[in-house]
Amino acid sequence: MRDLFIVAKFTIKDMVKRKSFIISNLIILGIIVLLFNVPNLLNLINGDNTTTGEEYSTNILIVDTENIFEGTLEQINNMELGYNVQVSNTEVPFEEIKQKIENSEIDDAVVVTENNGQINLEYIVESLAMITEMPEQLVNAITTVYSNLQISKLGLTAEQIQRLTPNFNFEMKQTSEEEVQGNQFAMMLMSLVLFYAIYFCAYQVSSSITTEKTSKIIETLVTSTTPRIIVLGKTIGIGIVGLIQIAAIIATALISNALFLEEGMLDGIVDFSNITPYLGVVTLLYFILGYAVYALLYALTGSTVSKPEDVQSANGPIAIVAVIGFYLAYFTMMNPTSDLNQLAAMLPISSPFCMPFRVMMGIASIQDVLISLGILVVTIIVIAHISIKIYSQAILNTGSRTSLKEMLNMYKNKNV
Repeated sequence: MRDLFIVAKFTIKDMVKRKSFIISNLIILGIIVLLFNVPNLLNLINGDNTTTGEEYSTNILIVDTENIFEGTLEQINNMELGYNVQVSNTEVPFEEIKQKIENSEIDDAVVVTENNGQINLEYIVESLAMITEMPEQLVNAITTVYSNLQISKLGLTAEQIQRLTPNFNFEMKQTSEEEVQGNQFAMMLMSLVLFYAIYFCAYQVSSSITTEKTSKIIETLVTSTTPRIIVLGKTIGIGIVGLIQIAAIIATALISNALFLEEGMLDGIVDFSNITPYLGVVTLLYFILGYAVYALLYALTGSTVSKPEDVQSANGPIAIVAVIGFYLAYFTMMNPTSDLNQLAAMLPISSPFCMPFRVMMGIASIQDVLISLGILVVTIIVIAHISIKIYSQAILNTGSRTSLKEMLNMYKNKNV
């Protein structure tokens, strides 16, 4: 146990001292802070009035010289669509409209004319490179105002008008007996983050082992302890560093959300009511076990090469397996009640990216989670046995890359 602790401690120190590790993490944390500041940056670019507590709205001048709408266009201001409408019943020349837009008095303008019973709307903007067509929301608002005007002229009763413009109540219902909760987009995004966290942490194991082989450090380690302790110690050490990275990312995101975003801005993206302590524990378990599966596989491939430039090609098969597992989980989330998604939640190559989000959606029972975790644990034991046995013989090989046939012979060697 003492040797295990020493190897893990050595690995952690070696990882955190690397300039590439420090710089990459600072960049990641900086990007997170920047992303949470995107709304504020957009507000600065657009000249938003959030500093005064006023909600920004698009200022639109509507020129209705023929009084086609009979003074009803200002009703758009009451629709809460984000438009501040100014109506002019006198002719406004194009040059004057242009000047108003350049001076930021208005954002856009609409000129209304009628020709042989057809109403024409000319939408004037600063540049067609930014806006290629009239916003559908504005078109619908103007159409609604005109329709209401014409309906009122027919002398219809309130009941008849209500029948012409009924209020529809839309509801959704699924045929599956399993009720799915939460925002699928957010879950798929979080699955992507979890995949990269597991994958890149595990990849570091292979890179670390190959680097130590090249620098001859591994010879000192082998003479000081057993190959089993080296594999497990390095896996634990890099795993701890990965957990610290994830904790730093989550903490930075939470602090940035509290400091830079308005309260409730993310409610439409992330359903925080589904984030529970149980979900946190399940996600942590799957991160640790998922990392262990791929880290042990990468420890195996790292021990079979003696040059850092050969690491990527040696890791190719493991990378393919990881990508298959991720996509199996990722795309089946579009139909989380399907048999394929249930399979993805049980397979050890995909369950770390799938099961936490089935829990988040409320469709995974405790029994499902326990079975999936059991499969992962058994898989880790099998992979660890194979990896340690081959690692103990391949680690001191400084010649050419170990072939698959040689690895099979190493595993069959009963003397180890």
